[in-house]
Amino acid sequence: MMTLFISAFLLGLIFNASPGAVFAESLKRGLSGGYDAALKVQFGSLVGDATWAVLGLAGAGVLFQWPTIRMPLTICGAAYLAWLGATTLMSTPNRTETMDGTGEPAGNQGALFAGASLSLTNPANVFYWAALGGVLGTLGVNQPTTAHYSVFFAGFMTSSLLWCFVCAGLIHAMHRTLPTAVAHWLNLLCGWTLIGLAVSTVYEQF
Repeated sequence: MMTLFISAFLLGLIFNASPGAVFAESLKRGLSGGYDAALKVQFGSLVGDATWAVLGLAGAGVLFQWPTIRMPLTICGAAYLAWLGATTLMSTPNRTETMDGTGEPAGNQGALFAGASLSLTNPANVFYWAALGGVLGTLGVNQPTTAHYSVFFAGFMTSSLLWCFVCAGLIHAMHRTLPTAVAHWLNLLCGWTLIGLAVSTVYEQF
């Protein structure tokens, strides 16, 4: 079981460290709100990761082969990515951490929701988890039980939680040290990345 846990832990690090929409949103918000803003986006994404993990391991990935289920979710996810990208391009990273109406840094507002929404509207996550049934076989688990799935899930989510703090810390270091001009260009890069991901998400369905 320990080998299974470690394997899931390493797969989780690879999955979470891969650049994508969640990282782009974390970077965008972190450049304005610092550590807390980036961490909230990462924490929010755990909601989606856990949801898709349970669905994928339960075999729900088969349902998403149906266009009537896959297409609406894909379009909603792409629309949300495009909206985030557009708002990012129209915004400017605020390095002074000004407060919003709730008394929190502006980058914190809606950060948890953004992370959860980005993860929940990404159907690729459930396919990833559905495919992991084959991975368990390569690890010597030919007839996985609930215990095997639980250990694998625990390993993956442990590394995901750890990555939240690592990612937020790296972004916070950038927030404190990057020149304002570089932060501005990174903000633009995040915006176009989100829009590009939206376009590629729709393109892959046709």
